[in-house]
Order: sequence, then C-alpha cells, then structure tokens
Amino acid sequence: MDATIRYSEAFKLQVIRELEEGKFENQAAAARAYGIRGRMTIRQWIAKYGRTQLLKKVIRVQKPEEINEVKQLRKQVRELKDALADAHLDLKIEQAYLRIACRTAGIDDLEDFKKKHAGIR
Repeated sequence: MDATIRYSEAFKLQVIRELEEGKFENQAAAARAYGIRGRMTIRQWIAKYGRTQLLKKVIRVQKPEEINEVKQLRKQVRELKDALADAHLDLKIEQAYLRIACRTAGIDDLEDFKKKHAGIR
C-alpha cells in the first residue's frame, strides 16, 4: 500500500507559478521535476489556484454596446486599410505617369525636375 502524499499549499502555488512563468514546458515536465506521481494532480491545482491561461479559457464580458463598438471599429479598420491601399496605388500610378511624361519631354533627371517645380533649389 502506497503512502498518501500531501503537498503544502505553498508548494502547490510554487509549482503553478513556475508553470505560469514558463519554467516548465508543460504540466508533465513539472510533475517529473518534482516527483509528483498523479497525472491529474497539477491540473487540479491549476483549477483551484491557477490563472485562466493555463486552463486555456478566455472569458470576455462585454456590454451589448461594446460588442457593437468592436464590430464598428473592425469595419472601420477594414475600410481604412482599403483606402490606404487605394491611395498607394494612386501614388504609384501618378509616379509612373510623371516618369513617362518627363521621358517624353526629354527630362533626364526626374529628382532635379521635382525639386525645381517644388520650389527647392
């Protein structure tokens, strides 16, 4: 008959803290390091004392207006990304047209042309 092993609360908290800090790759590694034989022992400690990220649970409480706000903000971000992409495309087209126009007009130094017409000398 095996003896029942009782772990102190301080020991349990130390093991959980080390897991949360990333000292061990997983619960099995922590159990091996400390000689904890029960397969579910550390999981039970986490359920009782640990943070929710070790249980892989995310609980998010939102008011209805917050949910709507998040949806609106995500939509706005998509619209802004699209507008930025369009602006970049417009800029590239304008730059290409300027190069073609300068080449057609016999202007070799595009940067010099830009400086002269921007008022910079």
